[in-house]
Amino acid sequence: MKKSILMLGLAAFMFVSCGDKKKEEVKKEVETKVEKVEEVAKEVVADTGAAVEAGKKLFTEKGCVACHQETVKIVGPSVKDIAAKYVAEKGNMVKFLKGEAPAIVDTDVAQVAIMKANLDGFVKDLNDDQLASLAAYMSSVK
Repeated sequence: MKKSILMLGLAAFMFVSCGDKKKEEVKKEVETKVEKVEEVAKEVVADTGAAVEAGKKLFTEKGCVACHQETVKIVGPSVKDIAAKYVAEKGNMVKFLKGEAPAIVDTDVAQVAIMKANLDGFVKDLNDDQLASLAAYMSSVK
């Protein structure tokens, strides 16, 4: 009987001690994965910040500011209003800028014709990354 109790106690001790080791291994693995996710998130934020800055520079250099201000409607709608509309409508700003999607902010036929003519002159020579930066900037305006 004493041997049985001793064997049972020894088995329980080994079971508990092995469980703690496994928990520590899992905890270390989870912590490592969390650290990697945090690093990637920092890189994404940095990339997004760089894209927003590049987009803002393009917005000014390409003359978009002649018709659009960040928060005030002048000739065309404000950047803030454009961004809000694209979010609400789940629109793709890059496709619009490339001429692959219809206008969703100002749909007046005459206004769209003027806008398309201007876009062809302003953004036709921009590559996909530059257009994505322009969209990132516009989407960042709140």
